[in-house]
Amino acid sequence: MTLEAEPETRQAPLVLLAAGGTGGHLFPAEALAERLAARGLRVALATDGRAAAYAGYFPAENIFVIPSATPSRRSLPVAIKAAVTLGRGIWRARALVRRIRPAVTVGFGGYPSVPPLLGASFNAIPTVIHEQNAVLGRANRFLAPRATAIATGFANVGGLHDGLRGKATQTGNPVRPAVLAAAATAFSPVPAGGTLRLLVTGGSQGARVMSDIVPPAIERLSADERGRLAIVQQARDEDLERVRETYARLGVAAEVAAFFKDLPERMAQAHLVIGRAGASTVAELAVIGRPSILVPLPGALDQDQAANAATLGKIEAATVITQADFTPERLARELSEALARPERLTRAAEAAKSAGIPDSAERLADLVIRIGRLESALETRR
Repeated sequence: MTLEAEPETRQAPLVLLAAGGTGGHLFPAEALAERLAARGLRVALATDGRAAAYAGYFPAENIFVIPSATPSRRSLPVAIKAAVTLGRGIWRARALVRRIRPAVTVGFGGYPSVPPLLGASFNAIPTVIHEQNAVLGRANRFLAPRATAIATGFANVGGLHDGLRGKATQTGNPVRPAVLAAAATAFSPVPAGGTLRLLVTGGSQGARVMSDIVPPAIERLSADERGRLAIVQQARDEDLERVRETYARLGVAAEVAAFFKDLPERMAQAHLVIGRAGASTVAELAVIGRPSILVPLPGALDQDQAANAATLGKIEAATVITQADFTPERLARELSEALARPERLTRAAEAAKSAGIPDSAERLADLVIRIGRLESALETRR
């Protein structure tokens, strides 16, 4: 059955979301899209070619692919090529915005958001940028002076100078419905002498460092300590066999896979999470309320993961270890401490939960509606 579109005069206002590159940008955009649609607004997505391949599930009436590229400071030819691609993207986005006339455009960082946000700005459309990290990223830093409003995932964001702070509102980082469902599971303290459930993640691709460090750390524990562990670990395809073989040799109960569809539920079942410190991971740890050992990705230009991890480290919800210090010996000491003093995990879980913003998607939707001046339009449709 084909549904006829509403007449132009009766159509709900349109919000254009701009996100691409990684799931870290798409996940919060998806959460916002669902909340805007629930309030009666139409949603479209502008993304790049990489994200378009797996954005088919995105709750939008249209998905537009806009050329984008990330400038490089290391290679002049690559930088020139990126600039040309971005120029084509801005030209196409400007024409797209003029054609579909969104009431407001929302960008989620990364260079795929640059052409749509500039296209909106050139057409005098209000814009909102959302910064997931605790440091303003390069793309958002470029867009911030033109943006109508800036939404932030964290209370304090590095790179926001005084001239921009008046535009900023902390909304938190929107999380997926599966994360909100998992957050309903209360933390279950480790019973005295009982099993500690350990979840090891490494981002969407499974960090190699986790496969290199965690199994040797487990091997350094005593036989009694190893017997008290139940491990769920994400690993790259090429690392699966060696990680499984190590745990099997040690007699450790372990489930190792390249991907877990139910990762939020696994996080809720864990007593301790070891992983990177991407904005989505930190937000999910806080909303669900789980203690963690965080190893920020080194070498990042903005050191955004280090800043993200510090927000949980400061309130003793996480132990933050640089990758240089993330050795089997150091991790083994941390795990021994967790097994010997499990009450610390309970306190860390409570601290993490206190930092969570489960209604962040609603807060961001409120801001978008206010900036787009959509309140009256929504009232007339009720």
